[in-house]
Amino acid sequence: MSAPLTGIRVVSFDHAVSVPYAGRLLADLGADVVKVERPGGGDFARGYDAACGDVSSYFAWINRGKRSVVLDLKSADGLAAAHRLVDTADVVLANLGPGATARLGLDGDSLRGRRPSLITCELSGYGEGGPAAGRKAYDALIQSEAGLLELTGDGDVTARAGISVADIAAGVQVQSAVLAALFHRERTGEGATLRISLLEALTEWMHQPMLYALGTGRAPARSGGHHPSIAPYGPFPCADGAVHLAVQNEREWLRLCTTVLGDPAVAVDERFASVRARVEHRDALHDLLHARFAGLTQERLGALLDEADIAWSAVGHVAELPRHPQLVARARFVGVPVPGGEAVPMAVPPVDSSAWPPPLDAEVPALGAHTAEVLAELGYTPEEIEKLSA
Repeated sequence: MSAPLTGIRVVSFDHAVSVPYAGRLLADLGADVVKVERPGGGDFARGYDAACGDVSSYFAWINRGKRSVVLDLKSADGLAAAHRLVDTADVVLANLGPGATARLGLDGDSLRGRRPSLITCELSGYGEGGPAAGRKAYDALIQSEAGLLELTGDGDVTARAGISVADIAAGVQVQSAVLAALFHRERTGEGATLRISLLEALTEWMHQPMLYALGTGRAPARSGGHHPSIAPYGPFPCADGAVHLAVQNEREWLRLCTTVLGDPAVAVDERFASVRARVEHRDALHDLLHARFAGLTQERLGALLDEADIAWSAVGHVAELPRHPQLVARARFVGVPVPGGEAVPMAVPPVDSSAWPPPLDAEVPALGAHTAEVLAELGYTPEEIEKLSA
């Protein structure tokens, strides 16, 4: 039983998060992902923090299962080796600085001019054309520009999302587009030149609040951990912790009042009789719930919510994820070796497939760990490899 992308080679000229994440997703499906890094430090994301041995938590997360090759693209020999490597690829990914791939002859038009069956995908900050073309872009900047900061936070305080959501949105789009292009090539024999921008990837995810703002004349209110347009929907403290509950419709609201609050009259209080009314009187609603929940332990409150068939969860902590009872019971973490450190827990890909196994033996590559191996596959002699490495 082999993974679906076994035999597919992906060469990636990348750094940071977005395209490396897409490459990781393709590696999870069996692709041979060769990551080309610069000499003298490689992908700068290696040094974002020191959480995983010699590499950062970012780098370990999105580069497991790849091969690292160091090439100096500013030298004639290094660039020639890069082109030789690309000639063996099915897919070429890139998110270098604006105009960099064109200067190196590694842009989609140049590469596919020589090999029409090749699939190339280049990620930029803002796309080609328009007043922002050519500007550098990073995750938090795009969160701000696309309006996500406007929605995130509490009251007058704005906040960036706690994860690199713009980069992740773009990485998922890159993976999806590459898979579609591989299917297109399988059917037609033709490759594809793909272009994606960070701004447009996150804009796709911003549709609902955009439509809400256009239809109501105001952006969704910043409401901390609570839903901006549904109530009650968010975290609530109880006697020994907190629960996060979600009431989605009037049937659930009635059951919450009857079974959990023990007061059916609350359900028909005109302040709380509809979703809109509950949002409008959110402060009064929360005061009522806080008073009731303060005398209940998390276990008891959870049992009442289960009895009422109300969706709820514990308010978790990210460091406890590897010990989450549900994830432990389903064996969703494996130890993955990292350079200069002990194995760290990594989540198994979330899709369970009857057709291919999960990648349980992936490792995080040290800088240039596979340079000699890959160059030898390209036909370089040991002497030539030594010269390039030097």
